[in-house]
Amino acid sequence: MKLPNSFIPIFLLTFFSYTLFAQKPGIYDANSYLPFLKNKNVAIVGNQTSRLFNIHLIDTLTNLGINIKCIFSPEHGFLGRGDAGEYISDSIYDSIPIISLYGDSKQLKDSDLNNIDVVIFDIQDVGVRFYTYISTLHYVMEGCARNNIHLIVLDRPNPHAHYVDGPVLDSRYLSFVGMHPVPVVYGMTIGEYALMINGEGWLVNNITTDLTIVKIENYSRFDKVNYTFNYPPSPNLPNMNAIKLYPSMCFFEGTIISVGRGTDFPFEVFGAPFFKSDSIGSMFTFLPQPNTASNDPKYNGQLCYGWDLSKFNFNKNNFLLFQNSQLNLQYLIYAFNNTPASKKNIFFNSFFNKLAGNNQLKQQILQGSSVEEIRASWEKDLLSFMKIREKYLLYN
Repeated sequence: MKLPNSFIPIFLLTFFSYTLFAQKPGIYDANSYLPFLKNKNVAIVGNQTSRLFNIHLIDTLTNLGINIKCIFSPEHGFLGRGDAGEYISDSIYDSIPIISLYGDSKQLKDSDLNNIDVVIFDIQDVGVRFYTYISTLHYVMEGCARNNIHLIVLDRPNPHAHYVDGPVLDSRYLSFVGMHPVPVVYGMTIGEYALMINGEGWLVNNITTDLTIVKIENYSRFDKVNYTFNYPPSPNLPNMNAIKLYPSMCFFEGTIISVGRGTDFPFEVFGAPFFKSDSIGSMFTFLPQPNTASNDPKYNGQLCYGWDLSKFNFNKNNFLLFQNSQLNLQYLIYAFNNTPASKKNIFFNSFFNKLAGNNQLKQQILQGSSVEEIRASWEKDLLSFMKIREKYLLYN
């Protein structure tokens, strides 16, 4: 497809900018997906991250004359401003209807796909099981499969693609924060993950999707690249330090401990009002308050004592999490051990087992199991998963 003359400067700028970098996400490789879109009715599954630099995929395609009929948005909404778990309403972008997949329904309705020929999925994921974009991907794949619609996934780098860790989900704990039998960190790009969903028969009734993955160019999961995202993947993961800490820190969302929602450093701190500096050896405090990323944060307006992990730069320092390529359970165990005895029986809430994907991790912490003992209990299932995962890897 020939580009309009007015768009040549933008693509030239993009091309010359990208010569400075080794990796090129799927959105860059327009020649691999534009031929599928010509004279077709197209739907986009996207959000604020669906961009090549500052140019949104929708703006690019509409300027190229592609007929975009509708947009589907995931958790946090098309603009990426919604709080975690917040109901997202339908809306409009430049006269194109936006259908929320985190509102009345998380699934695509067949009526939403009337007259749609092709669906493009382009969302920056972070490669963690309880991050819900892969659950949205699952339902998008099911909708496309039911209606015989071609799905194109524009692949993007995963900041956690270089390791696999955590308990594999027990099917008794299936939820929207865990829909598949995978570990917390599964070490796959979202394109590879889509192939696994298809190949393992995880869609309803073992249906499969007509699927095309537009690969990342010059990508290796082991590249020591200083990833930077121009647009945060969600409001409470504002920087790469928070993203690197997220697999370890998100367990606190199922406890009485705050991870700093309502502050300038969500997922980079943890604490609670009942911790005292003399007992934990920490003088760090933070005050959760409503902000643009959190409407009603845990311990709203209460001074919290705790730990500050925001000073570690994971792109410059060989800190434990990145150096050893593993979850850090010490944060969770240390917080539990330093919780007053009167509160230990309410330390975990009902959400914790959904995050963990089982009931075992909670019981292990309650019983005082060591990190080594806990990790050993994952090993068999992790090895089994890695054999499955290997079949779908597109990158070294």
